[in-house]
Amino acid sequence: LALCTDNSPRQFIEVACACPAVVCCRCAPTQKALVVRLLKRHAKRRCAAIGDGGNDVAMIQAADVGIGIEGKEGKQASLAADFSLTKFSHVSRLMLWHGRNSYTRTARLSQFVIHRGLIISIIQVVFSSIFYFATIAIYSGWLVVGYSTVFTMLPVFSLVLDEDVDADTVFMYPELYKELQKGRRLCLRTFLEWVFKSIYQGGAIMLLSIFLFDHSFLRIISITFTSLLLTELLMVALEIQRWRWQMVVAEVLSLAAYAVAIFLLPSYFDAGFIMSGDFWIKVIVITLVSCLPVTIGKWFRTTCAPPAYVKLARSRDAADS
Repeated sequence: LALCTDNSPRQFIEVACACPAVVCCRCAPTQKALVVRLLKRHAKRRCAAIGDGGNDVAMIQAADVGIGIEGKEGKQASLAADFSLTKFSHVSRLMLWHGRNSYTRTARLSQFVIHRGLIISIIQVVFSSIFYFATIAIYSGWLVVGYSTVFTMLPVFSLVLDEDVDADTVFMYPELYKELQKGRRLCLRTFLEWVFKSIYQGGAIMLLSIFLFDHSFLRIISITFTSLLLTELLMVALEIQRWRWQMVVAEVLSLAAYAVAIFLLPSYFDAGFIMSGDFWIKVIVITLVSCLPVTIGKWFRTTCAPPAYVKLARSRDAADS
């Protein structure tokens, strides 16, 4: 091993990566760490190191993810690791279930945070563009603070509780984890998709609000903000794969907070105007126009090029029926 790593490290890593498995016996702690560093440097891979003793500490610390197992050799490895396990059999659950959920939830949450901030910015850009780039903020004060916290925070962050498949399915079909290694859940393509959604929805909300409420321009804040809030809550609801009671509570609390704000913030909202039937009919039209094309596009993509977990769910439903 020392001969290979000292004289031909790149060739050694190329041969090792081409093999189904490689066993290195009787290695020193420094050699274990060196193999991990060579994999990261030459193979450009993210490495996970698993150890249960003090001689594995260097390897665990050199890896991108260190997993320590508490055993008869003490707790040195578990104390130096990123994750500590009591049994080696728990590694499969850590990677296939918790690791997969962590990646998918983080990807979805980060995209929604981008969407939530960008759509309100697009509304401001369209508003300023229509009125000769006047330096006037359409939303200010409590509306800006409340939009990112009280009104949309709970539904957006409830996405971290979502699951696209159950634990039994993940362990039965471990290739679902392999699909995530392609990085398609969070990449430049998905980022541009959410940017396009934000531009379209922000522009649709602002332009339709001016077109449908041309005689109520002074109430443009109530009109656009209501449509914006409903659009964001509806987008969250459409992205959820498995509903939990916490998600339902988050949506209801956000709507309740908005209803209370109508009466607490009379300088922004005209309660009498908002309670009219004409207002809600037109706001619903604006919300549907902003969300319906995006939903149809998502349905076509899922139908024509479904991801692996969708194909699996369809096959299981067909087998059950």
